[in-house]
Parts: sequence; structure tokens; C-alpha cells
Amino acid sequence: MKLKVSCDLRFEIVESSVLILILRPFRGAQQWINRESYIIEPEISIIESTDSFGNSCQNLVAPVGDVLIYTSAEVMVADNVDIAPGACFVEIQYLPIQALPFLLPSRYCESDRFGDLTRDITMDALPGYDQVNRITDWVRDSIDYLPGTSEFPLSAVEVHHLGHGVCRDLAQLAIALCRSISIPARLVVGFLHNLQPMDLHAWFEAYVGGRWYTFDPTQQHLQGGRVIIAFGRDAADVSIFHQFGSGCLLNSMDVRVDLLDN
Repeated sequence: MKLKVSCDLRFEIVESSVLILILRPFRGAQQWINRESYIIEPEISIIESTDSFGNSCQNLVAPVGDVLIYTSAEVMVADNVDIAPGACFVEIQYLPIQALPFLLPSRYCESDRFGDLTRDITMDALPGYDQVNRITDWVRDSIDYLPGTSEFPLSAVEVHHLGHGVCRDLAQLAIALCRSISIPARLVVGFLHNLQPMDLHAWFEAYVGGRWYTFDPTQQHLQGGRVIIAFGRDAADVSIFHQFGSGCLLNSMDVRVDLLDN
């Protein structure tokens, strides 16, 4: 599947501010980038870097006034998402070192608070993929998915208490539940073809059966057509922009995903 994805941002800069952006699609992860465009108005010097998770970051100092960022990419991705019912639980001593950070509690995924609940949810499920599937189904059935209702990240404990959230919130609760039974899980942010309403989307991956698998508690049927921007422990790692200083306002964000002829 060939997709054209774009995310255009309009900032109002009242006082010169530092921005760290994560807007370029991830290199690898079963996706191929055919073409990419990244335009900033006015023209600003940018420092490109890669964070500890392999995400592409753009660091800049935004001047006072309007700052416009236009990004787009043509990306080849899989039509379908791999599934593996019965894939085994990987014991901690056999995990790759890169997966170990995704076992630990993090800012928005307090996995040390959910052990008893997770054991109840996954009772009688085969260790590994089937446990993650059971967790995903439980989050989908127990937490209302309400797009556009949260302007800032909530922790897994808060989402569990409230009973509703956006895609990021549901994914982080599922991540906390997975980690509480020693299954590595990480947050993913990116684009999803045919998402309604259209916006950037968040889901999660769990490490079972010797590899990472995709799960999405907002979708009844797991859809393909996903373009990954970034991976991280939780929303603190994968925000598409961090602003430093009080003089930076995001006035608009326009996200599009279009299917192209192969």
C-alpha cells in the first residue's frame, strides 16, 4: 500500500522559543519512504538528531511571529498487520537488550500499579501474544474511546479511573497492563489510513514470540495502512513537538492520509 501522509503545523511565537520536533517517518520498521518534503517558513536553521529510540528529531530556535511547518511523505507500508495467536512469552533473560527499557514503569505507564488487575484479565490465557490480546480486548471494552477529548496526556492510572480517553490514553493503559506481567510494550505514534476523525494516531506494540507485534485498543479489527513516526516508553517520548518557553502557541494542525496508486 502506498500512502501520502502529511502533517502541517502553524505556531504563533510570542517570545523566541526552542522547539524539538519529531515529524519525519521512522526509517525501517517495515515501511519504505519513497519521497519526503519538510518545509519551514520562515527559513530557520535546524539541527537533525536521533534519539535513544531511533526517532528522527529536528531541533530549532523559533523566532517571534508565525512559524509554519509543512511535512509530507510517500510511504510504502503493509496492507495488513501481522498477527500471531499463540506466540510465546519471552522470559526476561532471553529478551534483547533493546527491549528491556519497555519492561519498566514510566511517567504515564505506572505498570507497578496493575499486577493484580492484569492477572485477573489474563486468567487462563496462554502466556505471550494471547495475554496481550486479552488485555487489548479488555481496554477496548472497558474504556470509552473519545477522540479529541484530551489536550494533555493522562497516566494509565488516571485513564483507568476516568473510564475514557483518546487513542494515546487507551494505548498507555494497555502498555502498563502488559509491563505488569513482564511483557515489554512500547507506544507508537503515526498515521493510520481511513482513521475517523483524521488525526495523528497512537497504538502500541508488545514483544512476544521473538519480535514486536502491533495492537490497537481503539480498533475492533486490526487495520493495516500504518505509517510510524516514533516509538517510545510513553507520550513523553513520542510527542511530535516539545516547546521550551511560554511564548509558543500551536494555532492549527492539519493531518492527511491519502491512498496513492501503486
